Amino acid sequence: MPSALLFAASDAIPSADWAVLAACAGLAVATLVFIFFIQPDASDLAPHRSKLDQLMERRDTIYDNLRDLRFEHRSGKYSEGDYEAMKASLENELAAVLAEVDQVTDAQTKRPRGARPAEAERSAR
Repeated sequence: MPSALLFAASDAIPSADWAVLAACAGLAVATLVFIFFIQPDASDLAPHRSKLDQLMERRDTIYDNLRDLRFEHRSGKYSEGDYEAMKASLENELAAVLAEVDQVTDAQTKRPRGARPAEAERSAR
């Protein structure tokens, strides 16, 4: 008798409704798989940093490297020639980073609102 009840219930539901039920069940399974089995990428969790933030972090790193280099030179780890060569290299890199910071900040402050860079250049002449 229970099998007759099952057949009667399946006859009462139209085939279009079975398709909707199957789609809902598939969506539920896909949602559960996504929630419990897919791990987020580490880059998705990292905050997005602007170009200026990256440059400021690089500038701070170079300043730290210069401070460490000066300490290690004073402690006798590096000869005078090596110290001067590494110091010059770090200072050149720092100058390039600071110039880039100036370009980024000038571009952000001097550009008229809504104007494209080419139009801003023409208006500055």
